[in-house]
Amino acid sequence: MSPRSDPSLNEHHGGEAAIDLHSIRTFLRQWVRDPVKTASVTPSGRQLTRLMAAQLPRGCSRVVEVGGGTGVFTRALLDAGVARSQLLVVEINPHLADFLRDRFPGVAVACADARHLDVLAEERGLLTGGKLDAVVSGLGMLSMSSRMRCEILRAAFAALGDHGCFIQFTYGPFSPVRRREREELGLRMRRAGFAPRNLPPATVYVYQRLRSQQIASVRQMRG
Repeated sequence: MSPRSDPSLNEHHGGEAAIDLHSIRTFLRQWVRDPVKTASVTPSGRQLTRLMAAQLPRGCSRVVEVGGGTGVFTRALLDAGVARSQLLVVEINPHLADFLRDRFPGVAVACADARHLDVLAEERGLLTGGKLDAVVSGLGMLSMSSRMRCEILRAAFAALGDHGCFIQFTYGPFSPVRRREREELGLRMRRAGFAPRNLPPATVYVYQRLRSQQIASVRQMRG
């Protein structure tokens, strides 16, 4: 087993440092190749990853991560108790997708567009007998068009259960999903917290269906 794919090294000082350095080098190479598609010049820090993972619903099991990068959020999700068999990571960059497969054996990694995450989750059996509990996003939504943001969110909420949530961070001062976009999609927003020690500092937002839409969905199922 290579040092990158040994999960035990993530909790030991030497192994963690080696993995982090390798992650940073990998991340920087991909940022230089395509800075628009890479959300930041450095991977997210521990304070931000823990804040993101803390937003998972109680009893959360089925999760899709979009914009997996070098796996900082993937590691946080696994540490939070998400089973490898119940986690799908979507990463559009083929080099980063290969890196994730090597680093996290047993975790399904799809080299694909996040706008198809509902189809990908169904193909991998995550929607068998139920829907997703959470979608965790490492995507740089501020650099996207409004149309692309809405397409990603539509795919996410097509796969999420009534009480499921979409967890997103941003480096900007406001929600990356604009009010008119939330209104169009029928979503409510919660500002979950701020990670001042991240580089750069980041804010975490959680998006869910409006309660009226949840009730309508339940009525349709009963009917």
